[in-house]
Amino acid sequence: MRLLTGGRLSLTARMALLFALFSATLLLLVGFVVERSVAWHLTELDEHELESKLAVIGNVIDQTTSEEALATLPRRLGDVLIGHELLDVRVTDAAGRNLYATPGGIAREWDIQGLPSRTTLVREHGGIRYIGRQETVTAPLPRPEELQVLVAVDTSHHVRFLALIRHQLGLAIVIAALLAAGLGWLAAHKGLAPLRRVTQAASGLSAERLGERLPEGDAPAEMLELLRAFNGMIDRLESAFRRLSDFSADIAHELRTPVSNLMTETQVALSRARSAEDYRETLHSNFEEFERLARMIGDMLFLAKADNGLLPRPVEAVALELEARALMEFYEALAEEKRITLQLIGAGTVIGDRLMLRRALSNLLSNALRHTPAGGTVEIRIAAAGGRTRLLVRNPGPTIPPDRLPLLFDRFHRIDPSRSGHGEGAGLGLAITRSIAEAHGGRVHAESADGVTIFSIDLPSNR
Repeated sequence: MRLLTGGRLSLTARMALLFALFSATLLLLVGFVVERSVAWHLTELDEHELESKLAVIGNVIDQTTSEEALATLPRRLGDVLIGHELLDVRVTDAAGRNLYATPGGIAREWDIQGLPSRTTLVREHGGIRYIGRQETVTAPLPRPEELQVLVAVDTSHHVRFLALIRHQLGLAIVIAALLAAGLGWLAAHKGLAPLRRVTQAASGLSAERLGERLPEGDAPAEMLELLRAFNGMIDRLESAFRRLSDFSADIAHELRTPVSNLMTETQVALSRARSAEDYRETLHSNFEEFERLARMIGDMLFLAKADNGLLPRPVEAVALELEARALMEFYEALAEEKRITLQLIGAGTVIGDRLMLRRALSNLLSNALRHTPAGGTVEIRIAAAGGRTRLLVRNPGPTIPPDRLPLLFDRFHRIDPSRSGHGEGAGLGLAITRSIAEAHGGRVHAESADGVTIFSIDLPSNR
């Protein structure tokens, strides 16, 4: 049984101690009530005994109607009190003379002069506890005389009985507390088994063992949410590690092409002496590859900032139709070259970062121009409704398979992998668009059917 972990009491040990403490407290309360009830009952029995004996003695004194009867009073009291070994009786007259006293009793030693009638007295003598009561009784003599009667009962047997009860209750409380601690430990140990499995799984967690999951079948209701949260965390970690691994592989693949091109062109240029014009062409080609590398690295840095919440906070009012019109002017030459018409419909204003929103729209617009056939129309539509603004880019072109739509916003994803390295970019534009939309509290969506593809950004109008 492991009670300490890292110098601290384990949760199982704490629960066992709480069980023991609770049980001991409850049993102490019950024991106190029982002991007080027994003590009250025994006191009541003693007082009843005193009352009954006072009544008997009073009856005998009531029969003392003459001097001759007064002389025989000790004998008559001895007769009625015979067999009461635990009883001490003392009868005195008004002058304080003993008319009767139990042989060997202690009642004769008690001073009761001046005490009110029916006073209850408690005395200790020789380690024995006595409880007594005195009462004034009038003897019906020709000249009535008040007699002081003291009756005392030896209660040592009751004291021993109470002491035995206290001892047994104390022993029972200790045993019950230990049993409660044991049962509490067993219950906590069994109940915390799922938590130990979580600990064991977490301690063995590594990038190579992210496929493990904790079973939920035998888990108690209180632990079920923890197990589900833990398994959900492992799911997210596994997904993140997979994305990170894929991202690293994609980065290596994407960087390899321009670097390989640079090395090849440089090696060819250095293989023999060339003219200044040849070297100029080689440098120009290398410059294009360097530009591609710079764009890719900038895009990856932007996505890294988005993942860590380091993008600028959107704080300005941005008129989306103005940004769209500016981008249409920028892409006008390319559109005319491909005989594509650009069209803007609607207007809307959102709170955001103007440069980031322009970049997101630029990614969608350049993607649409790249896939729109000659003679087609790329439509930009902006509409505000219900506190949200939707920016939509619609273009004709090849229909994207439904199973590929959810992957469009993944990093380095291309619908046609064969276009990699042919001026189609690194496949980060749509991923950046999604990050920008999420940074503004919005979301992106793509749909494609019947030769028409639509990308939309849904943004809150005010934040």
